[in-house]
Amino acid sequence: MQAIYLNPLTDFGFKKLFGEEPHKDLLISFLNTLLPERHQIADLQYTKNEYQGITQTDRKAIFDLNCISHTGERFIVELQKVKQMFFKDRSIYYSSFAIQEQAQRGDWDYKLKAVYTIGILDFIMDDEQSEVLYHAQLKDQLNRVFYDKLNFIYLVLPRFQKSVEQLETLQDKWLYVFKHLPELDSVPQVLHEEIFHRTFTIAQLAQFSPDERKAYEDSIKYYRDLKNSYDTAHQEGWVEGLEAGEQLGLVKGREEGEQIGIAKGEQQALLKLLQGMQAQGLSVAVMASVSGLSEAAVVDLLASA
Repeated sequence: MQAIYLNPLTDFGFKKLFGEEPHKDLLISFLNTLLPERHQIADLQYTKNEYQGITQTDRKAIFDLNCISHTGERFIVELQKVKQMFFKDRSIYYSSFAIQEQAQRGDWDYKLKAVYTIGILDFIMDDEQSEVLYHAQLKDQLNRVFYDKLNFIYLVLPRFQKSVEQLETLQDKWLYVFKHLPELDSVPQVLHEEIFHRTFTIAQLAQFSPDERKAYEDSIKYYRDLKNSYDTAHQEGWVEGLEAGEQLGLVKGREEGEQIGIAKGEQQALLKLLQGMQAQGLSVAVMASVSGLSEAAVVDLLASA
């Protein structure tokens, strides 16, 4: 069955719903389900800071929005499609930019506005927890909050298993939309609220221009290729790691398998992207610009296929 609504887990879909000025009420509604009362957002503006685009892997696996509320709080909203090594370290690293940009010239008392990094994760985190939502802050040795202005909120979509009949809160409803929107053919009764009617209207594929439809199709293809490449390579790498781990111990073998799988998945997805551009007749220079690789690296990677 042909999809009626876009997939919000694609670059195009994520930015279309939540990254355009006329639709910022959707982002505000979603964010307010995650924020404490004192930081509820009445209005926000998008910023042009792109913290996440430093590495080639980041540009391909992560889509991000950066915005600031009318009272000065900073929000980094990320959609991360596949797992990267040290992704928590990476979240902390990029949150530091939102802190540093608050610096003022001249005499300044160092008072900061809150920074929220909100990660929408399309994979399972490697830890002992099983919650859909994680909210992390800096705490002391007695588990008391040391600093409440630096917050990391992760939503683990694969763990959200509620059916449409079980949706109760506004947060439940947004998570359901993130996970199931492209599977639906109409607005479920429980989502008959103004904010979701707008969401479904904006998400209708039939209203897209030919250029928008082409951009979306490219986006959905890349999303599927990346997920398939990662899943396949992850399994292959996990097996290789286990075999190598027979002499090193099971735990270490799992860790090495995970790292091999991630590396293979990233390389396979990048190769598919380059091959697609090559098939369209794009030059090596253009492919290098889009992928973030050097021209020599593009040539070498295509030759290795």
